Formats: sequence, C-alpha cells, structure tokens
Amino acid sequence: MSTERKRNARLFDVDRSSVSSEGYSLDGKLDSQRHSDILQKRETLPVRKQKNEFLDVLKKNQVIILVGQTGSGKTTQIPQFVLEAVEVETSVKRPKMMVACTQPCPVAAVSASQRVAEEMNVIVGEEVGYSICFEDNISDKTVLKYLTDGMLLREAMAKPLLEMYRVIIIDEAHERTLATSVLFGYLKLVLGMRPDLKLVVMSATVEAKLQDYFDGAPLMKIYCVHHPVDIFYTMKPESDFLGATIRSVVEIHQREEPGDILAFLTRQEEIEEACHRISEEIGKLGNKVGPVEIVYLHSTLPPDMQQKIFEPAPPPLVEDGPPGRKIVVSTITAETSLSIDRIAYVIDPGVVEQKFYDSRVGVKFLMVSPVSRDRADMRASLAGRTVPGKCFRLYTERSYNQDRHAQTDPEILRSDLGSIVLILKKLEVPDLRHFMNLPAEEALTRALKELSDLGALDDKGNLTKLGNMMSKFPLDPQMAKMLVVSPGFNCSNEILSICAMLSGFDKVKARFVDTDGDYLTLLNVYNEFKRNKEDLSWCDTNFINYSVLKSAQNVRQHLVQCMSRCGIEMCRTYLYGPEYYDNISKAILAGYFMQVAHLECTGDYLTVKGNQYVHLHPSNFLGGKPEWVVYHEIVSTSMNFIRTAMDVRGEWLVDIAPPRYYLKNFPNSEAKQILELLEKWKEEQRKWEREESKNKRYVPRKRGEEVGSREVHRKQEREESRNKRYVLSSNCAWKREESKNKRYVPRKRGEEVGSREVHRKQEREESRNKRYVLSSNCAWKREEEVGSREVHRKREREDRERQWEERKRKCATRKQ
Repeated sequence: MSTERKRNARLFDVDRSSVSSEGYSLDGKLDSQRHSDILQKRETLPVRKQKNEFLDVLKKNQVIILVGQTGSGKTTQIPQFVLEAVEVETSVKRPKMMVACTQPCPVAAVSASQRVAEEMNVIVGEEVGYSICFEDNISDKTVLKYLTDGMLLREAMAKPLLEMYRVIIIDEAHERTLATSVLFGYLKLVLGMRPDLKLVVMSATVEAKLQDYFDGAPLMKIYCVHHPVDIFYTMKPESDFLGATIRSVVEIHQREEPGDILAFLTRQEEIEEACHRISEEIGKLGNKVGPVEIVYLHSTLPPDMQQKIFEPAPPPLVEDGPPGRKIVVSTITAETSLSIDRIAYVIDPGVVEQKFYDSRVGVKFLMVSPVSRDRADMRASLAGRTVPGKCFRLYTERSYNQDRHAQTDPEILRSDLGSIVLILKKLEVPDLRHFMNLPAEEALTRALKELSDLGALDDKGNLTKLGNMMSKFPLDPQMAKMLVVSPGFNCSNEILSICAMLSGFDKVKARFVDTDGDYLTLLNVYNEFKRNKEDLSWCDTNFINYSVLKSAQNVRQHLVQCMSRCGIEMCRTYLYGPEYYDNISKAILAGYFMQVAHLECTGDYLTVKGNQYVHLHPSNFLGGKPEWVVYHEIVSTSMNFIRTAMDVRGEWLVDIAPPRYYLKNFPNSEAKQILELLEKWKEEQRKWEREESKNKRYVPRKRGEEVGSREVHRKQEREESRNKRYVLSSNCAWKREESKNKRYVPRKRGEEVGSREVHRKQEREESRNKRYVLSSNCAWKREEEVGSREVHRKREREDRERQWEERKRKCATRKQ
C-alpha cells in the first residue's frame, strides 16, 4: 500500500501519543529560555550568513532561483527574510499582501509552520499559519502561510491573479510534483500580468533547465559545510530489502559509534513491520546494547506524532552503560523539508514507491522502482549534517552507476492528468505548450476523453455545469462526480461519509464488514463511530485509530461546505429501506463506471479500462467473487490487484454509463457478450416503451369522429369547457341570491331567528370544549408514542446485533 497518499493512515492502529507542553507558557507561546535557545540555534544555519545577499537579489529581480542542500535552512529562514523585506517596502497592510511558501506534502507544510511560529514566538494560526487539503489553520492576522502546492492551485481558481500574495515561494522544486510543474507554467503567466509579484524557486539541486525556463533568472547558491559521509555498497544485489534493512539497523546498533539511524522504506505496512521486528531483535540482545527509541514517519502521520522524530535519543540505562540511540524508519517524507538532527547513519534500500499512469491503457499503478542517483545522493547527505556519517546502500556500486536514472522523472510525465486538466479548464488556461515539461499527447488526449465521458466537458472541450461543480471539490474527478450526482440517488449523506473515509482507510474489523463491498464497510465504520458519539473508548475496544476517524470527520465537514457552496442537495436513504444499498452502489458507479471489472471464466477479472487481467486484493471484503465489481485503484506488486471494490449488477452498467460505453471499450470476451445481451434487452425495452407511447390514441367522443383526431378532440374540449363555465356562472348567481334569503336556524328554544351573536357565542363554547378534548387525547397519544418508540428502537438494536453476529459467523465459516 502506498504511504505517500492521504488515504493510507492505518485505521486500526490506536494512537495514544500526546504533545508535551514543556517550554510553553499559558498563552501558548514559548517561554523566554526556550525561545532564546531556538534563536541561538537558528543563527548556526548556513543561510543566515547570506541574508543580505538574498534580500539584495530579491529587490532587483522578479524571479530568483535559490539552490541549497537539505538542512541549509531554506524552508524556515527565507520566508522570514522575505517577510521583513515586504514589511519595509510596502505601505499597504501586511495581512492583505501575504507571503506564501508551498511544500510538496502536508507533513512538511505543518511542521515548517510550527517551527517558524516558534522562532517568531507566535501561535500557529495567527501571524504564521498553514493550509493543507481539508484543513486550514489561518486567521485575519496571518502574514506568512505555508501550504501544499495543490492548495495554491485551488486558491488560483478563486482568485486567478493571486492578488492576496506579494511574494510566492516554491520550495522543494527538485521534487517536481504534478502540482509544482503546473504551478511553474501558471505562475509564469501570472508574473506577466502582475509586475508587483515576486517568485522565489528553492531547490536542493541545480537545474539549468529551470533557469532557462524563467528567462535566465539569477541563480543564488547557499554554501553549506557538511561533514564527510562514507558510502558503503553491498557485494551483490539484495532481493529482500526489508530484511536487509532490519539486519543493518541491528548491526549498526551493536557495532557502530553513537549516533541516530535513519532507514528508508517504501510503504507504511513495511515501516510498521520493520519497527516491530527491530524492537524484537534488539530486545533479544538484553543489556549488551543501549536502549533505543524507534519512531516512524510517513506523510499521513498526525502532527503530534511527527514531533517524536525531533526528540533526543534515550539516555543509558545505567551510568557508564551503552548509550541510547534513536531509530527513525521513514518513507521519502524524510527527504523533504523535515530536518532531523543528530543522524549519523542512513540506510538506503535503493527503492521508492511511486505512482505511475500508463496512458496507453489508461490505468494507474503504484509501483516500487529504483531510486535515481540524485535522490540517492540526497539520502546520503542526510547523514552528515551535524556529525560525520555513514550511508549503507543495499545495492551494488555497479547498479548505482549503470542501472539508475540521473534524475527522477517529473510527476507530470507519469501521472493521470484528469484532475489537473479540470483545474486548468477552470483557470481558462488555453494550452500546455508553454509548460516546462510537456506531458505525452496520448496522456492529455485520454484525460480529455475521460472528462468528456464523465460529463465534465462538452463536445467543444468547454466545462459543463457538472464539470464546473466537480472542479470545486479537492477530489479526483471520479469521486467528485460521485458526490455531485449522489442527490439523484437520494444518498448524498452516505456518499459524503464514504468519500471522507477513503482519505484514511487501510483495514477494518470483521464486525463492520459488509459483503457487498469495501465502500459499504467504510460507511458502516463511520456510522458506528457517530452512533457511539465519537467515543475514544469505543475506538480502543475495536482497535480503531481515533485520529483517523476524526480526520475523516474533518474531511466530511469540508466537503459539506463545498456542497453547500455549489447548492447541492443534502439527502439520505432510510437505513433499513429496500433501496439503501442499491442507491449507494448506483451513486458510486456513476462516478467510477470507468473502473469496472468482470469475472471471466479463467477466474481472473478483466477491467474495462485498459483491458487488464487483475485479481482481488487480499484486503478486500467481498462475499466470494461477484460477477461485476467497481474498484477504487489498481496496485501492482508481483501481480496486479484491484483494491477497495464493490459488487454491482450488470443492468446498472447499461443504465448509468454513457450509451454503448462498455461495448466500445471491452475487447471480445465473455464480459462483452454479456453486455451485448444487456444492451439488446435494454434497447428492446426502450423500443417497446416508444411503441406503447405511439399506440396511445384519442378515443372518439362522437360518432363519425376519427380515432386519434387530435384537432376534433381539442375543439370538442374547448366547447365543453365554455358550456361548463356558463352553467357554473348561472348556478353561482342563483346560489348567491338564495344565500341572501337564508337566516340562522335557532339552536335553543327561545333564541331569535337570525341571532348571529348568540350563534357565535355557542360556536365558541363548542370550539373550546373540542380543543380541551383534543388536547387530552393528544397528551395520551404522545405518551403512547414515546412508549412505542422505545420498543421500536430496542427491536432495531436487537436486529442490528443479530445481523452482526450472522456476518461474523459467515466470515468465520469462509476463513475455515
């Protein structure tokens, strides 16, 4: 499973960590001693020595390219330098002209804002804030904002010229994420229309292409003095890099000098397994070695747990005993803006998990591939920041020199462009010819076709009303459409919960499993969490990560706000209604109809998109092997797996997808034969309905009138209508005359005929008596209703418990 995506935090991993408040005053700011220590440490950063040089270059140029190795202080210090310059040069109020600093991942944006807030001795969310997907921590006081590159693109959709910013800083440009590549092209257009805007591009490596792209912008280097790093290679290639990494960590702790260890792995489950096995192996050594603090790091880690990587190593267990050591096991997140001090040893297995998109077949893959040479060098440099270090590469020197690319390919060349094209259409960017890295024409054409199939673009390539609403959601186009059309299936509340849970889903317990698929299982977990009033003890009892569910709740609230701004109706399907699962399944299929697979006679599934033979992922919860499934993604390891799948019916495919979509995209196969029969049956049904409509003729009103003579029929209706109005008018006149002559009939003996006051008095008395009786009856009925409601709820609870027990029994039977 990928660890660099938002949806990968382990759902069933109880989080018991907390943030220490040591060093903070009651108002949330640092005490004077800790603030003084931070400022003193800040002055040792290499970039501080070139502050005046940087400000001078910034004053004279609109675009600057700044190159400095990781650990030089670019991320935290350059925005503060810029902030000081903007404060001096502009006369407008600072909150109206902010400084923006983009980061490639949410973890880097949050941690950088926290560090800068500490240095400025302010509270995060006031003068310094951050904005990441589904989470904002800013205010009217904010003058420096850290945000992900994707969030800056979304802000441009609301304000195309980005008028709220005076200076924009693109950090970690060497990562070349998809959003960063698009930002380069878009900001180049904006700079031409806003001479007052300045751009600072910061990178860890020198790229001549980047300097040429910005018309020869000045390049400034930050000079860093690093400690020497010795690099070691293996004699032969390692097939099991996970086991080799664990062995290397244990050997370093046994034999090497004091110093912390940083080990890289690809996926979150690998990291957790490695941490567990390292703890076991070191535990077997007893008192022969010092204590260790094992921490892990990935992009979805909550901010409080991120802080553990900055804590010092544990002290020796006894005086003069072996020193303690901190061991950090991380994904590529440790390569970015997170600077971890006291790292003396780096273990590089030479692999990284990346997202790939095969434009020829239109399929996304998560693949483990070799790291490039520049990324390997960057990992090695992390060992020499504060002390001399060593880097252990778990591959051969020949592999480094001959089998690896010099640089990592930009993400725009290996990604699905659907989301980006949708944003560019919203921004009214005419084409991509001025972009630095042009994507393959085939990938761009396929993205336009898929958006057209989703209904986001019309025949001329312009945004439709549906596409305009889809672009306002920070989601994939398929998920955005699923959410937008969900009111048509009367289940927008349920789809909201599913979208939110997909942001943090990994594994679920059997108690919540729904055999119709993983989407409904996610919905069951969220509903139970809310039904138990977000109780932490309930999460602990069911081994569910409380922070992941709270994060999903936060995502859901943001999506509700998006739907409200778009005017999309909020509705729900009755939980125990017969159409509950069908409505939800149809809404999901409406967004993901391109990601459908059919079970062939060989036992494998054939996908409509790319015509790939795939298998169900072992983590899927489905009752057996359904004939048709809709899936969320394809994961490529030793085989191709579809993950997060749901059972759907064949007739739904014909009803919901564009006409003849599957017949055009499926090859000659069993799936296509079945769909041809379904299409033929559907066409006959439509033909029968048309014929039935034609055969409905008008019945003759008079002898001699033709059957279906519409004009004669309408003329007769008009005549009859006029006659009715005349009769009605005459009757009404007669009734009005009669009404004048009517008198009130006496209710009691002795009452005068026509005594209106006596009559009204009697009516009021009778009305009061009726209301009293009605009130008594209603009170009795309310009491009865409350009683029946409790009985009804008790029965519902018993039914749910009985269903859960039945599901558990079925799951146990299948496992046996």
